[in-house]
Amino acid sequence: MLSTIRSASVMGSQGASVVVEVHIGVGLPAFTILGRPDDTCRESRDRIRTAVLSSGFHWPSHRITVNLAPSTHRKTGTALDAAMAVAILVADGQLPAEVVDGVAIIGELGLDGRVRPVTGVAPMVMSLVRDDEGDVDDRPFLSPLRGVVVPVANVDEARIAKPPSLRAVRTLRELAECLVGSAPWPDLPQAVSRHQPAPLPDLADVRGQDAARLGLELSAAGGHHLLLVGPPGSGKTMLAQRLPGLLPPLDERTSLDVMLIRSAAGETLTRSGTGETLGGHGLVTSPPIRMPHHSASTISIIGGGSSSLRPGEVSLAHGGVLFLDELGEFAPSTLDALRQPLESGCIRIDRANTRLELPARFTLVAATNPCPCGGGAPGACECDETALSKYRRRFSGPFIDRFDVRVVVHRPRVDDLLGEKPGESTAVVRERVMRARDIALDRQGSLNAFLTGDDLDRFARVDVRGMARLRSELEAGRLTGRGLHRVRRVARTIADREGGPEVLDESHVAAALALRARIAPRRGDDLRRVG
Repeated sequence: MLSTIRSASVMGSQGASVVVEVHIGVGLPAFTILGRPDDTCRESRDRIRTAVLSSGFHWPSHRITVNLAPSTHRKTGTALDAAMAVAILVADGQLPAEVVDGVAIIGELGLDGRVRPVTGVAPMVMSLVRDDEGDVDDRPFLSPLRGVVVPVANVDEARIAKPPSLRAVRTLRELAECLVGSAPWPDLPQAVSRHQPAPLPDLADVRGQDAARLGLELSAAGGHHLLLVGPPGSGKTMLAQRLPGLLPPLDERTSLDVMLIRSAAGETLTRSGTGETLGGHGLVTSPPIRMPHHSASTISIIGGGSSSLRPGEVSLAHGGVLFLDELGEFAPSTLDALRQPLESGCIRIDRANTRLELPARFTLVAATNPCPCGGGAPGACECDETALSKYRRRFSGPFIDRFDVRVVVHRPRVDDLLGEKPGESTAVVRERVMRARDIALDRQGSLNAFLTGDDLDRFARVDVRGMARLRSELEAGRLTGRGLHRVRRVARTIADREGGPEVLDESHVAAALALRARIAPRRGDDLRRVG
């Protein structure tokens, strides 16, 4: 007998609907799974058999063939366990076929028959809903989706996708009884309610650092990538952690993308709360900040993998901030791998039989020492020219060129640290940031960091004296073609901070050029050289 049940798997941050087909026929007892299952999915044979027996059902003594359609993509993880078990019971006649008509089932089985939670439920349920809304002419044997069954612990994630009817079960036995109607479906846990976030670090805690504070404000106002160069203890990490407080709440589309990515990575909100602001349907609204350690591998930063493709830190930072502290300790190959997502806002992962595109639109903030010893200032650096040269080679020119704003952060003065006058608060600076962002969005429909060459000619025109200053920097070799565009974008943001004059003058250009510090300066440099 043949049975068919809907389910889903996850690829990267995207769900993929799966049709579980089971045939039980004559032959020696065997259990075969087709449809490109990975090792974890293939191991479900023993889990399913033991769970079925532990739940009080009979295990068929025939040849069991399971096909996971379509066979065009690899099936990973354990989310198909419960669907395969129920399909086997239907094919063996222990459950009537009509009870699973239009029902999708997601969940891992324990050996005792419990239905355990899995990662990636939100994108999996989303794929089922979108498939049902789309064209299903190529699968006429499938009935419209009537409901989705998930483990109890995954209810909050499943709600994000808004399925037509959501059910949650704890055991395989309970699932079977609810399907045939001999027991009522359990009540769903209460939805996560909106709550206030934990207080964000305030910019008023930062004493002095006028140039660094300006760079942080411009980064938030224009979406510019920011590099902080300074000795240990100068406050680079402190500054970077305050950037999310200057950014606006996530829009609904970005919030949904963030939650789908988190679900696929197994980092969704727990029922106990995480201190983040939740909007409707449990969507997080505060921009995320990710701070990976410098020992992180390239795959953990970029995403991908061999057996299962998972989103990396660049995708988990989508809509927010990716902060790389101790930039000089990251592998150069990892830093260069960031160049493509920094330009395109997405990460493309290609394998022999799989191609994925994951969202990765974030603001990159990096912090590094000016030299290996961390001294940096004239007379304080103990590094020789060989050490400085080696340190500079850790950062490729094309990677550094992608930072619109590069600021030197000096150790704060004693008067700043011990003074009673605090700096501007996050609320005050955020008001200016929102005003500058509104000016840019009303003028060109995007932030200044995303202006193309043609857009710059339309919205960031430079006067004669400002253009002469840019020509001088290009002729001296201190600016590349990419750097020229980035200087004009920053100058546009500086002008918007002042109210948005239509034409940029020499003062705007000079200020943008001054915000381009060099890493690992040569002997005699004062860390303020334009580069």
